[in-house]
Amino acid sequence: MSQPLPAGSLDGRTVLVTGSSRGVGADTAKFAAAAGANVVINFRNKAPRAEKLARQLNEEYGTQTLVVGADLTDPDSLASMMGAVEDVFGGLDVLVLNASGGMEADLGENYAMRLNRDAQLAALDAALPILRAGSRVVFVTSHQAHFIRTTPTMPQYEPVALSKRAGEDALRARIPELAEKGIEFVVVSGDMIEGTITATLLERANPGAIAQRREDAGSLLDVAGFAAEITKAITAEIPDTHEFVLGDVSSFNGTD
Repeated sequence: MSQPLPAGSLDGRTVLVTGSSRGVGADTAKFAAAAGANVVINFRNKAPRAEKLARQLNEEYGTQTLVVGADLTDPDSLASMMGAVEDVFGGLDVLVLNASGGMEADLGENYAMRLNRDAQLAALDAALPILRAGSRVVFVTSHQAHFIRTTPTMPQYEPVALSKRAGEDALRARIPELAEKGIEFVVVSGDMIEGTITATLLERANPGAIAQRREDAGSLLDVAGFAAEITKAITAEIPDTHEFVLGDVSSFNGTD
């Protein structure tokens, strides 16, 4: 994978990526480690994958890692994770809110909203005491969620899109408070990502959906490509809109 940030550009900084045992989160953790960051790998129930990733980052980049299991919908679990981060690294410089979901079966009523809105706010609140001045919070979302107010999405994805937009809105409401603490906030929005669990579930529910989205968009990022863009957002100058909207969005009708 080509590196989105120069080696050494994140030396001395600690980056926590939620949902980073696999997929976009894992590649974001790899890119951060390659740039010199200490990396906190968070997982919910994929401990072997998380431990394997940590070993890989240690061997390839010599980075210091911390592997922490935490369910973001559980406040005690979040508090324990942030306590571990503080114990090992003394604080946090970057919080990447990558973990999301809602298409999974049998996870309870309103799970999408609990994870994509409530848990994102809870993760931020849990991290606030250890986020250093000059730190940054990066919220990862999709165009289907970011533009849901103006552009309908696939019916199977709509509950997730609405909940992720609700999460984005709730986090944006905290920007003045974060700014007072010297903490920056940015949203990274990408189209459907080839090879993700969400894309797989959508394809299963609606065969041909991803191919149709690819045709409409012209092309879709893969997992590594999206992770690279998220990693760039760690150091990029933040626009007034507090967002990086990736790619050609002409197929979406309107903006915020």
